Amino acid sequence: MVSKKLIAVLVLVAFAALLTGCGATKEAPAADTKKPVKVVFWYSLAGKISETTKKMVEEFNKTHPDIQVEAIYQGSYDDSINKLKQSIQSKSAPHVIQIYDIGTRFMIDSKSVVPAQKWIDTDKIDVAKFEKNIMGYYTVDNKLYSMPFNTSTPILYYNKDAFKAAGLDPEKPPRTFEEVAEAARKLTVKEGGKVTRSGMSIAIYGWFFEQLMALQNATYANNNNGRDSLATAVTINGPEGEKILNWWNDMVKEGSAANMGRKTADTQKAFVGGQIAMTIDSTAVLGDIMNGVGGKFQVGTAFMPRPADSKGGVIIGGGSLWMLSGHSDKEEKAAWEFVKFMTSAKQQAYWHINTGYFPVTQLAYDDPDLKKHQEKYPQFKVAVDQLHATPVTRPTQGALLGVFTQARQEVEGAIERTLTGQASAKDSLTKAQDTINASIGRYNQTIK
Repeated sequence: MVSKKLIAVLVLVAFAALLTGCGATKEAPAADTKKPVKVVFWYSLAGKISETTKKMVEEFNKTHPDIQVEAIYQGSYDDSINKLKQSIQSKSAPHVIQIYDIGTRFMIDSKSVVPAQKWIDTDKIDVAKFEKNIMGYYTVDNKLYSMPFNTSTPILYYNKDAFKAAGLDPEKPPRTFEEVAEAARKLTVKEGGKVTRSGMSIAIYGWFFEQLMALQNATYANNNNGRDSLATAVTINGPEGEKILNWWNDMVKEGSAANMGRKTADTQKAFVGGQIAMTIDSTAVLGDIMNGVGGKFQVGTAFMPRPADSKGGVIIGGGSLWMLSGHSDKEEKAAWEFVKFMTSAKQQAYWHINTGYFPVTQLAYDDPDLKKHQEKYPQFKVAVDQLHATPVTRPTQGALLGVFTQARQEVEGAIERTLTGQASAKDSLTKAQDTINASIGRYNQTIK
């Protein structure tokens, strides 16, 4: 028989064990608070650039153990925006998203963003060392809405060996529309009446048209490119727009320029293969072009061409990092730490070396690895010089349109109609303008 005294002792031991167990359970939430803050990041660049993005995220996670960023590829920029619209409605938006330049108006109008300016002011960050031209694009109503991340501009690429063979000075590339047209004639090679090398080719890409407008110091949309107030119409069918298409079309008609369609990759491939002597393309593909050429000829780079009397500049392209609202203060602060990291000097140097995009901060150029990279690719200095030579004006800041994706497609259609002889430059642009303006009207009604 077990004594009553022993039973009492056993009961006390069991009760003490129960209390200890309860105590352990109560301490569990304290352990949870030590878990890293999760930040979801949506990005939209594939291939080698995607790999570079993931490596930068891994480096952030390694150096910031209190924050864990989950990077998720979302497909194209358009795919990403469509998914974002759905996530905003379901209140499941990511903390940070990479959006292309022309998505700026839509992002602001979504009323679902945390402006970068909020955290720049909070942290008292001196933005003087960031590239003013790049910052200017994403600044609206004196407020920086997103942090520039992957930035590019177009430049003129040319075959120096072809220049020498044609009796042109390879160290003096053409700078104006007129000089490009003259050089294209001399660079064109025919055998048996057939063109074996075209002097020039430009992919039918709306971004290039926008650049050639800004280089003439012309706005693309009214209300100073939609930056003084909401744009209600585009202004592409004026003399500046006509001048672009007529210059382009004249070269195609006389056989000194080839029309290779809308795919920039096709024109790039033709340049690398020596089938064309000059082309316009993004600074971001310089590495790809150099690797593709592989020493078969010397690649030269130059400022974008413009009419002789023009005093404008280029518009930056690419994308930026946006912070989304609707998250806790702790998560928002963690998201900002991630954005700061991705746009820091060291990371932007790494980004530039591995992708070809501009560093968004001038401090990146002090990085020793970047300096070695510049020695390997001196052609990129032209792109930096062109950026720094560009004044920050309403035309060079770029237009803000909620329907910019459609606008580009309509402009590309106008270029196509002109180059294929279906309509004059004026008529082609007027048709595109009317269609775009109708879309702008519908869009503006949705945000009132």
